[in-house]
Amino acid sequence: MIFRWFESLVDPFAPGPDGAPPASIWRFYWHYLRQVRGVLAAICVVGFFVALVEVSLFDFVGKLVDMAGKMAAPDFFHVHGRELAWMAFVTVVARPLLLGIHDMLVNQALVPSFTARIRWQQHRYVNRQSMAFFHNDFAGRIANRIMQTGASLRESAAQIVDALWYVIIYTFTALYLFAKADPKLTIPLVLWLFGYVALLRYFVPKTKVRSLAASTAKSKFMGRVVDGYTNAATLKLFPHSGLEDGYVRESVQENVDKVQAMTRLTTAMDVAITTLNGAMIAGTGALGLWLWSQGRVSAGAIALSTGLAIRISNMSGWIMWVVNGIFEAIGTVQDGMLTVAQPLTVVDAPDAKPLVVTRGEVRFENVHFHYGKAGGVMDGLSLDIAPGEKVGLVGPSGAGKTTLVNLLLRLYDLESGRIVIDGQDIAQVSQASLRAQIGMVTQDTSLLHRSIRDNLLYGRPGATPDEMDAAVRDARADQFLHDLLDSDGRSGYEAHVGERGVKLSGGQRQRIAIARVLLKDAPILVLDEATSALDSDVEAAIQDSLDRLMQGKTVIAIAHRLSTIARMDRLVVMDKGHIVETGTHAQLIAQGGLYARLWQRQTGGFVALDDGRQVTS
Repeated sequence: MIFRWFESLVDPFAPGPDGAPPASIWRFYWHYLRQVRGVLAAICVVGFFVALVEVSLFDFVGKLVDMAGKMAAPDFFHVHGRELAWMAFVTVVARPLLLGIHDMLVNQALVPSFTARIRWQQHRYVNRQSMAFFHNDFAGRIANRIMQTGASLRESAAQIVDALWYVIIYTFTALYLFAKADPKLTIPLVLWLFGYVALLRYFVPKTKVRSLAASTAKSKFMGRVVDGYTNAATLKLFPHSGLEDGYVRESVQENVDKVQAMTRLTTAMDVAITTLNGAMIAGTGALGLWLWSQGRVSAGAIALSTGLAIRISNMSGWIMWVVNGIFEAIGTVQDGMLTVAQPLTVVDAPDAKPLVVTRGEVRFENVHFHYGKAGGVMDGLSLDIAPGEKVGLVGPSGAGKTTLVNLLLRLYDLESGRIVIDGQDIAQVSQASLRAQIGMVTQDTSLLHRSIRDNLLYGRPGATPDEMDAAVRDARADQFLHDLLDSDGRSGYEAHVGERGVKLSGGQRQRIAIARVLLKDAPILVLDEATSALDSDVEAAIQDSLDRLMQGKTVIAIAHRLSTIARMDRLVVMDKGHIVETGTHAQLIAQGGLYARLWQRQTGGFVALDDGRQVTS
């Protein structure tokens, strides 16, 4: 129960402050630390008393030596019994109790839950970034930075709190106790303190810079390795292992170089602090003996000063390593900030309302978009799609077809113009409600590394087993679904599909994706090469299901295989981000423009006329 109470002090799934994490390192720390400031304050208070108890033990050793030297053995326990009992209580009860509370605050409250909270909040924030954010970085590096940042931030914060109290209590209490015995006894400690601060001022800034460089190199290495694992099939198809080894070796070497630069500094710092500590111990011991020989201090003062000097020496080495670790962790946090603290580029408007689709009319009004470049993608594109109309987008690769669909889904924000659905500007409605009203099957079908059931339920989380069965049948996925068996013995709906669905064939992935959209049953349907991975027989079978799915919906279909969209109500031909032709299949063939040329190439030189006749080009 005690463990559970301490573990309940920090909720790992607390939502956290609104907005982007700050891009300043100390404000970034405070962004998360203020959420657990009560626990941190408790650690400070307990740490203060722990350090005070530690110092009092050394003071007691000195007193014990003096008491033993002044008192006859038979009377010792009778005279000093209360003092001995009190110190026994402090040593056996108070010290373990305080250390236990301190450890539970750190190990039960902070280590698991606070680390998890930071990772959870950072994941939720990063997961809401635009597609451009993920296209511009390694997925492995993004994940690595989130994992490292949470642990490093929590570890460095806890170490700072502990080190702070130990430095203050040990150093200043030691100065007080030394001065009480004889002010001259403080000289070695004061000189050591100035030297110690000077070493910190010299080494810490250098450690911070080199730690950041080492952490950045580590993230780069991780990103390259994960990139190779993710694209293992490509690496096998192009067997140039030397190229891949060289690519990864470069990042490994960079990481080694940066870590070596950091560890050289660490070794120099360790040697310097050890030398300084040795001088402080020898100076304190020698000065104590000289003062004792002059009758200025007692033997107990020598025991106190020498023991405390040795303890401070050990503590200072620990603190130096802690400081080194703190700034190594801060370097890791700074590296993580490069990912975590980036502002969201596609956000809901402050007063965003849910999109309500009653008819399904879609209008692109004077749309300008260039992926952040000076130009070259879309300039002033306008397109009206009537409610329930089925429009096919046609054009060569790079014409802007998929970009148009991505803009409709608001995966990117327009530079100017607007997109309107049933009179509602999509920039003024919530992104979740917008995408809930649009069902999409893409050319590059990607499934989650989960079960078939989990992937289907993304279409409609509350779907019943009967509804899932119907969607699977309509997508013709029942032909293989019940025979699936993964490496852990899970079968059918429970079989896991592997990363991006790699355990399924392209056609199987596409049919699961179609079943997911059938289950979603959104009023606006987007098909981006939806049947490109299917053979002709399966495509013909699924086409009937797609026809039923399209009934009463507004449909935008993209296909390079023109025969799959020739039956659409209207075809829109795009080239270089502009609409160059529009009309039915027959009208466009008769015009003899770009669509007719594309059709001609795909039909082997024959152009179909409206009355069914064919002429050779």
